[in-house]
Formats: sequence, C-alpha cells, structure tokens
Amino acid sequence: MSISSSTSAEPGKPASSGRQQPSGRKLLRSTGTVGGFTLLSRILGLVRDVVFAKLFGAASLMDAFFVAFRIPNIFRRFFAEGSFSQAFVPVFAEYDEKGDHSAVQELVDRTAGTLGVILFGITALAVIAAPVFIALFAPGFVTESGAADTDRYALSVDMLRWTFPYLLFISFTALAGGILNTYQRFTAAAFSPILLNVVLIGFAAYVSPLYARPGMALAVGVFTAGVVQLVCMLPSLMRVRLMPRPKLGFGHPGVRKILRLMLPGLFGSSVAQISILLDTLIASLLATGSISWLYYSDRLMEFPLGVFGIALATVMLPNLSRQHANGAAADFGRALDWAMRLVVLIVTPATVGLMLLAGPLLATLFYGGRFGAGDVEMATWSLVPFAAGLIGFTMVKVLAPGYFARQITTTPVRIGLIALGLNMILNVVIVGPWVLMGWPAPHAGLAAATSLCSFINSGLLYRGLRREGVISPAPGWGRFLLRVAVAVGVLVVVLVQAVPPTSAWIEADFWTRCLWLAAAVTGGGCTYFAALFAVGFRIGDMRMQSAARPL
Repeated sequence: MSISSSTSAEPGKPASSGRQQPSGRKLLRSTGTVGGFTLLSRILGLVRDVVFAKLFGAASLMDAFFVAFRIPNIFRRFFAEGSFSQAFVPVFAEYDEKGDHSAVQELVDRTAGTLGVILFGITALAVIAAPVFIALFAPGFVTESGAADTDRYALSVDMLRWTFPYLLFISFTALAGGILNTYQRFTAAAFSPILLNVVLIGFAAYVSPLYARPGMALAVGVFTAGVVQLVCMLPSLMRVRLMPRPKLGFGHPGVRKILRLMLPGLFGSSVAQISILLDTLIASLLATGSISWLYYSDRLMEFPLGVFGIALATVMLPNLSRQHANGAAADFGRALDWAMRLVVLIVTPATVGLMLLAGPLLATLFYGGRFGAGDVEMATWSLVPFAAGLIGFTMVKVLAPGYFARQITTTPVRIGLIALGLNMILNVVIVGPWVLMGWPAPHAGLAAATSLCSFINSGLLYRGLRREGVISPAPGWGRFLLRVAVAVGVLVVVLVQAVPPTSAWIEADFWTRCLWLAAAVTGGGCTYFAALFAVGFRIGDMRMQSAARPL
C-alpha cells in the first residue's frame, strides 16, 4: 500500500500538486540503497581496521588513537546523526510541507549558523582542554601518581587536537544529509562515510611512515576526511536549491523548536554511545589492549547494525515525519510494525551467525602482523556478547524515530536515562567480581552490560509506543516468529556442524580463511532463507497493506 496519500511541495515550488509518499516497496528499495552504500562503507571500514591491525596491532598507539577518535564520535552522535538529525528532520519536513521555499531556506540558513556557533565553541574548548578531556574519558591513561604515560596519554592528547574538529565538519555533513533525505535523496549522505574510510586507509598505508609518531598520521587523516565529506555534499544541496548561508538564529521559531527537541534528545537518542564511552573509561583501567579488543569487536557488531539497522532508521525518520505532519496516524503505526518485522527477519540470523562465527571472523580479518592469536581470543570474548545485543541495538534505531518523528523527546529521554543508569550499575556488578575473581577477559563484561541495556532500552521504547496507541501488533506475529525461530534453529545446526574451530582458522593461510568465511556466510544465508521458505514464509508476506493480513 501507499504509506500516505498526502502531498508535499518540491523544493522551490508551491505545494499544489505535491509529492506522493513512498509505498512499502519504495521504503524497502530506499533501505536497500542506503544499506548498499553502507555495506560498501562497512567493507572499507573493515579493510581500514585490517590495515590498522596489521600495521599497529593492539598496542598503546592504537589505544591512544581509538580514544582520541571515539571522543569526537561520541559528540558526533549528539550533534550529527543522533539528536540533531532526529530533531531537525521532523521540523524541516513540517516546514517543507507548507510549500514555502523561502521559509525553508531561512530555516536551513538559521540552523546552519546556530549549529556552527555551538560546534565551534565546543571544538575550541576541546582543542584547548584536550589533556582534561583525555583524563576524563580515559583515566587509566594517567598513572596513580598523576604522571602522564608517555605512550598513551601524551599521544592521545595530541591526536585529539586533530580529531575533534571532525565533529564540526561531520555535523554540517549531517545537516546536508537530513535535508536531502527528506527529499528521498539518500545517495549522497549514504556515500559520505565511504570517503572517511578511503582517506584513513590512505593515511595509514602511505602517510604514517612519514611521521616520527605514525599514529599522528591517523589523526590528521580524520581531520582531512571530515573536510572531504562536507565538500562532497555541496553539489547535491545545490541541486535542491538549499545551499546554506549561515546566519545566527537563536530567536528563529524553527531553530528554537529544533533546540527544544534536541537538548533532551542528547540522552534519548545517544544512550548507546554514552554506554560505549563508559565502557572505554572502565576498559582503560584494565589490561593494555582492552580498548582495542572492544573496538574491533564493536566494529564487527556495528557492521550488520549499520548496513541494515541504521539504513532502515535513516529511511524511516523522514517518512514518519511526513506522515505525522499529514496526520496519517494509521499509516504511521503500520510502518513501524512493518519495520519491526523486517528487523526480526534480517537481524535474528545475523545475530546468531555473528555469535557463532565470532572467532573465525576475527581470525580472518585481523589475525597476522602485530595482531596475534591472543588478540583474536580476547576480541572474541567481547564480540559474542556484543553480537547478542544486536537485535536490541537495531530495535532502538527503529523505534526511536516513532517518538522523534512526532516531535516527542521526553519519553525517550526518560527511557535513555534509565538504560544508562542500569548500564553503569551492570558495568560495576559484572566487571567488578570478574576482576576480583581473576577470570580472563573482564572487558567482555562491559560488552555484556551494554547489550543487556539495549534490550531494556528497546523494550521500554516499545511499551511507550503501545501505551500511546501509536503502534499495535498486526495479525500474524506469532506465526511469523515461529517461522523465523525454526529457520534460525536450522541455521545454528548447520553452522555448528560445518564451521571449523577458531584454532583451525588461525593455522590456515589468509586466502583459505577467506574461502571458508565466504562459504560459511553464503551457506548460512542460503540455509536460513531455504528453511524460511520450507516453513511457508514468502517475501510477499512483508508487504504493508491497509488492513494487515496474517503472515
């Protein structure tokens, strides 16, 4: 069905004839487009991490870089893809629905100017106070006596002064992406992360040997990538006639609404990133390499999350925002229900596959050079619990737009704070005894706590949407879940029987590992979908209809 029959003006034109809202098929196609570019970006991201692992291993240099890069990325989730996008897109869609291009342009100009002033101030503060930021975010980098550890603390401070300005560039890139996504132009924003990975690979492989401290080349590469990403968005903005001309706009009603929605959303939409930040803080107090092991395992968990979960959320937010602006409440709820089914259908086998193939994946991608068998084992410890939370992480990405598209931030903020508090408690409850008992790999407890909180977060978000009458399960959920469970069970049996142990992967040469991995992923995927077909599932069952039919 068509999600909404309401209309909207094209940029620069009155809303006389309008724009047809996308159908479920178009939503799926848009998700495929974003997911395809995201897949390419994630593959290049893995290549980037392989290059990092081969050249630098899991030594103190990489611990320093990961902290220096993670800090601006935490803020990025606040000001770029996180609370800013989820506040800006609904307001922008509301303005665009009115069909007044001059008002839309004014909103863009005022938003760009206001965002720029805020971000410039934060960036300047971070550059000046970089030693304080590192001490706060990675206290383990400072010894008990207060003297800085030369290999990590001093290097991470210098790196942060180059990496933090990335926040300024990527936030303006996100502003451009929010504008373009509202007009169903997803390609430019989806392509942008590819540039980051290409630049970092180039700097790691070719520029780092020129530096006395090779890690500094990575930090300079982050800065360069931010500039490249922003510049490459400008032609697409010109095509929709919405090139920003930054002006201060703290008094503009649209900007004030964005800020009002954004400020509480700093926690509501970014609680997962805050949890990861807390993990980094505690990991800095554990064995050297813990931050790197968590990073590599988190990267593999983020692969399916980015390719599917974030891609789906990226497409859903502007469409849900338009449905809300048009009063299409029934279509709004059906779209969310459809998205949840899609998550279960795709992410459940991805979760199981990632858990069972954790060791083989890490051995194939990262083993060799300075990343040894011990690093593979330690990263596997954290990848398994990270992978277990994949459904929870993805559901948060899908359900949060159900609030933000309606310009509601109080509920997800409250839920986010609950999840954040529980994450802090679980970190202490799980990791503390783990360390005291002398058990191996206590960093895995951090991953487990974060994953548990993702399910709590998503469960509370769903309960809130049910209570508000925004979403109710369409007929057929029970049968659908049973079919998926049977298919996943078959997948587990096949992978357990067919995949060699991690030790065999480490002993095999690189190309043999690649062949085994390709066979495991392809064979597992074919097994899952064949089993789904055998128990009666058909792709047509995922169509959205005016009256949902049982699956």
